[in-house]
Amino acid sequence: MDIKFLAFDIDDTLLPSHHRTDEFFKFWNRIEFESKPLLCYNTGRLKEDTLRLISKRLVPRPDYLICGVGTLIYDVEKQQLIKKFSQILEEGWNLEKISELISSSDFDIKKQPAHFQNQYKSSWFFDNATDEEINKIRKMMRQNGLDVNVVYSSSRHLDVLPKYANKGNSLEWLLEHLDIRHEETVVAGNSGNDLAMYQLDDIKGIVVGNAQPELLEDTKNLNVYYSNKLYHDAILEGLIHFGIRLKLSDAPEPKEGINLEMLNLMEAYEITGITKKQQKLITDAYEQAIETIMKNITSLGFSACSLDDNVAIGTDANYRSVWARDGSITITGTIPLMGNNKIFECQRKTLETLFENTNDNGQVPSNISIDTLSPDYSGIDGVCSIDSGLWTVIAFHDFVKASGDIDFLRKHMKTVSNIMVWLNAHDGNNDSLLEIPEAGDWMNLKGRSYNVLYDEVLWYRANICVGRLYELLGKQKLATKHITWSQVIKNSILVHFWPASQMSRMTSQPYHTGYSSNNGMYLFAQTTPFGFGWRCDVYANVLAHLFNIVDESKAIDIFRFIWGSGGNKPFPVKNIYPAVVTSDPDQRPYYSGNLLNLPNHYHNGGIWPFIGGAWVRSINKLGLREVALKELYRLAGLNQRGIFNKWEFNEWFHGETGRPMGKAFQAWSASEYISACHSLRIVS
Repeated sequence: MDIKFLAFDIDDTLLPSHHRTDEFFKFWNRIEFESKPLLCYNTGRLKEDTLRLISKRLVPRPDYLICGVGTLIYDVEKQQLIKKFSQILEEGWNLEKISELISSSDFDIKKQPAHFQNQYKSSWFFDNATDEEINKIRKMMRQNGLDVNVVYSSSRHLDVLPKYANKGNSLEWLLEHLDIRHEETVVAGNSGNDLAMYQLDDIKGIVVGNAQPELLEDTKNLNVYYSNKLYHDAILEGLIHFGIRLKLSDAPEPKEGINLEMLNLMEAYEITGITKKQQKLITDAYEQAIETIMKNITSLGFSACSLDDNVAIGTDANYRSVWARDGSITITGTIPLMGNNKIFECQRKTLETLFENTNDNGQVPSNISIDTLSPDYSGIDGVCSIDSGLWTVIAFHDFVKASGDIDFLRKHMKTVSNIMVWLNAHDGNNDSLLEIPEAGDWMNLKGRSYNVLYDEVLWYRANICVGRLYELLGKQKLATKHITWSQVIKNSILVHFWPASQMSRMTSQPYHTGYSSNNGMYLFAQTTPFGFGWRCDVYANVLAHLFNIVDESKAIDIFRFIWGSGGNKPFPVKNIYPAVVTSDPDQRPYYSGNLLNLPNHYHNGGIWPFIGGAWVRSINKLGLREVALKELYRLAGLNQRGIFNKWEFNEWFHGETGRPMGKAFQAWSASEYISACHSLRIVS
């Protein structure tokens, strides 16, 4: 059926709310619809504020506005309110009495500024309110003869509205007024005050990747497409999902709009903010990174480090292996190099080697020896490697998506399904999060366990990837199952790992002193039923941003913390901050094994270039391209260092001195540098 009407929220759906961007305006004006539907903004903003956005060309001119969380409908073409709708809002409404009741309550509630209010909208700030507190407000209204809607969203915004005023009722009234059916309508939003739109019978919904937990939870059983992309990218993906035929025109993007310093919109391939000498180091490093990748091509797939340039004796013998996580990360980073036949075949062979050695129960080996061809399913002291399977699934998705090899997908999808079953078995209490054994992932000399942020972030991404693979196979029910579950995982991550959530959940813990509900700076490294690990796992936090688990506002907080704490000094970037010292309660006796995990060494605050590549991509995603370029230059300088020669792309470096400490010519150090260069569009 043709889509005739689109109703989109604005803030954090079309536009990031913390800064203004004209990206959606430019995007929308380049879309050519086969049959263009009517466009409506269904927003909590007031009419005048919304019209200002339109006049500044931050959003395209719509046909209709629904403003004030459903309290008025405005015909943009006729430039007038639809008064018939306003007349039905008076029943049971008394603005003065509502304000008096809330002001005199015992709750810590503050009235929002006047420009957020209108005659049918009473808006308040109520930080981190519980369901019980919101229900008490609803009961208070009923007991005082007020038949109203109480809407709470984004863990802060409380709106009291007339009985018939919400985004769903107003949209339903407008559709009936225009003689448009629900099934001909697509809606999009990001928070709880958008829920009423999705609850209309037969409506089609898009939920953007930065949606609030309450919207994810309450739309699970509705006709909704969950995108893991943000803002207008999510809208485009959702429209295509619902069968709207569109394309991007070849016309140049409109030049109108405002110049935004934060986004630093630049032409492709242009490098500014660094000198020509610095630019040359960046491009030289790119060429050297490709040479390093070529050194790691073996008959079984990508080795972790160059076999010809490293001495592997004792426990280091396992470097002569194809590692699931190292090989998979190398695949994802070298996707832009698929045009190189040797690299393409090695990407494919790495996956085949991993799948051939995956147990029938779905356990992916930690590594496969290149010399003996034997798989090893454990890590240090026999602990299994959880992230081996997670990264294999992610790499398989990225390879299939880039190559378009559906036959390869069909051949191995059963194995991927088994891997997901094995992984899901680690969710022993069915709370959507995996329980990880101590030292059970890439930081196999680091004492963290139970719910580990890094692994949960990969678990979210793996479910997204499997959902997309099932879509390619035309198995929509299985695709929806995994995509929906990914949103539950995302919600759980935000609830369990963002500090404000932990503060309210575990107030007896001594570490909570000094925290408040508004000062979360990064996602905690781990949580257990008995406490949490408060250190910042830099890689996990960066991946949470790259995979769209945290919204842009939280991502900025994370960036500021890592940057401010010197996590990227002397080079980008340390794996955790701060390092565990000898007297710390988190210290483990085995940290001194092989003298690897001393403070600022290896997994205990060492500098890892492969994480540095992800760090650069995260900064660029925030729109800080010049900052990302300068960090890329510093990362190039790090990779240039070597124990014996220049351009060793070393495994890891000392967290304070920046001196190389690990194996030379590490595959994932090179692949993540390559990925960062392509992310910044330095190379085509």
